[in-house]
Amino acid sequence: MRWTRGQRSEDIEDRRGVRLSRTLPIGLGGLVLIGALSLLTGQNFFQLLLPLLDQPQVTTSGGGGPIDSSPEEAERVEFVSFVLDDAQSTWRTLLPDRYRNAKLVLFREAVESGCGFAQSAMGPFYCPEDEKVYIDLGFYDELHQRFGASGDFAQAYVLAHEIGHHVQHLLGIEPRVRAMQQQRPDLANELSVRMELQADCLAGIWGHSTGQRDILERGDVEEGLNAAAAIGDDRIQRMRQGSVHPESFTHGSSAQRVRWFRTGLEQGEVRACDTFRDALG
Repeated sequence: MRWTRGQRSEDIEDRRGVRLSRTLPIGLGGLVLIGALSLLTGQNFFQLLLPLLDQPQVTTSGGGGPIDSSPEEAERVEFVSFVLDDAQSTWRTLLPDRYRNAKLVLFREAVESGCGFAQSAMGPFYCPEDEKVYIDLGFYDELHQRFGASGDFAQAYVLAHEIGHHVQHLLGIEPRVRAMQQQRPDLANELSVRMELQADCLAGIWGHSTGQRDILERGDVEEGLNAAAAIGDDRIQRMRQGSVHPESFTHGSSAQRVRWFRTGLEQGEVRACDTFRDALG
């Protein structure tokens, strides 16, 4: 990609210096006392703690001083700044009356979002409650080393996909899908797949725009398509457990993700991204 270095987006919220951990809301002494009371009375007092144990407290440390960042990570910050601003500029043009900028939160290891506590292992995600995208930049190392998806446009695709979820939120698609999932739990996974594939297509629309503006270089499209294929549910399941279970898909197969990202790339129109009407394939 042809991108401009040395810029820092105003829509980035840098929390890389903040460290979070989860702790139980009761100490060891309290657990011992509850155990003793349970033995003496024959009543299981631990049951009273279950609601609290399901919601551990989050403690924060650090965050006040300078951020220790390698030259490679510093360049990634500049890169995601460029992609974020370029993607959001594209969507402001496409949806002038409806689009408002999302924030991008950079973090390490764990973060507290409007959707709750999250760890890096979850990968990048969008939270509709606070309209922010969250990413641990270390994910890009995993994308390359574990999934074999390298290149700057592969990295850009990941961020553009999350911005696609923001577009879904602003268009009212995301809340409607969540309501449908509650009404029809038996369709929850299929609806999740359709929403994720639509976000892939919306990411492709931004990719289409970069092609029109001569930002793409030779091999960029292939990098993006390879990234879409690399994180398909079937490929991830095969890597983790040696077998594939389509009924448990939440994001779509490699072929589906490639198909819909390519649709956005080639057609560049929101109306082409109706994954909810089209038969999945």
